Amino acid sequence: MADQQSNDTPLEGTPAGDVEMGSSGEFAAEDTNAAAEQQAGGDDDAGDEAVEMAEIEPETPKFLKFLDYLKSPIVEILVGKGEDQTLLTAHEALLVKSPFFEKQCAEFSAGDSRHIELLDEDLEAMGSLLEYLYHGEYFPKRLSADKDSKLESDPTVPGPDIEGVSLLKHARVYTLADKFGLPELKSLAHSKIHRTESTAHGEIAYARYVYANTSPNDNTIRKPVAAFWAHRSHVLRHQAEQEFRSMCLEFPQFGFDVLSLVLDAKEKRSHARSEAMGEPVVGIAASGSGSVEPPRSARKRARVSHG
Repeated sequence: MADQQSNDTPLEGTPAGDVEMGSSGEFAAEDTNAAAEQQAGGDDDAGDEAVEMAEIEPETPKFLKFLDYLKSPIVEILVGKGEDQTLLTAHEALLVKSPFFEKQCAEFSAGDSRHIELLDEDLEAMGSLLEYLYHGEYFPKRLSADKDSKLESDPTVPGPDIEGVSLLKHARVYTLADKFGLPELKSLAHSKIHRTESTAHGEIAYARYVYANTSPNDNTIRKPVAAFWAHRSHVLRHQAEQEFRSMCLEFPQFGFDVLSLVLDAKEKRSHARSEAMGEPVVGIAASGSGSVEPPRSARKRARVSHG
């Protein structure tokens, strides 16, 4: 008992309050301070996380009504040369959907006139491009949303379209859309090509334009042209023999593409015949066309049989 009493007696010079707190009280105070610091730090971290979240939060695209497009500045577009030169106008907010026009409009300074010159472009094709930017379509439109839908009748095109006027119209829109970076318009024009009636002479005019104005790597439009002629050359060349010969001489790549598809088809038929007769078959090497499939035209359109 004496030892216990002496242990409970405060040492000289030591405050009684310190003794009453004891060692457990000191640890409790430290824990309280640490918890407060941790909570404060947690609040700071939460604030940092909120800032970071705000920084990475995707920006919601601004919704534009059609009226907003019409409120944008007017841009003048000078198209063509000579007597056919025409001044067109369009709203800037619609034009900048095209990367080409977006770059052009970005160079305008405040107060300057907004003027763009496209002296080498086709006026009719440019009109169709602007019509598409405003309405999402261009004339002649598809009669329905069906993928095989026919096109509206175009009263400006004579029937039969011997010169391929309709084909050339859509082909020019296709190349213009490619130049100005409008892939959806490019696809739309291509789909209309396959729904347009024509003649042998019109097909030659169209093929000549395609091989003169598109990249050699553009198989989207070139391959169907070659396949169309490979599949029907035995008939079409007699209806436009002189034009066909001139086309092959002027664009050797066209003649090569057509011939490759014809030979591929012939080789495939020979292969199938040999297999049917049980004869040994020598391996078939793909030609420059890269395929041994028989030529199939991607065209859904009809061809009017007129010379």
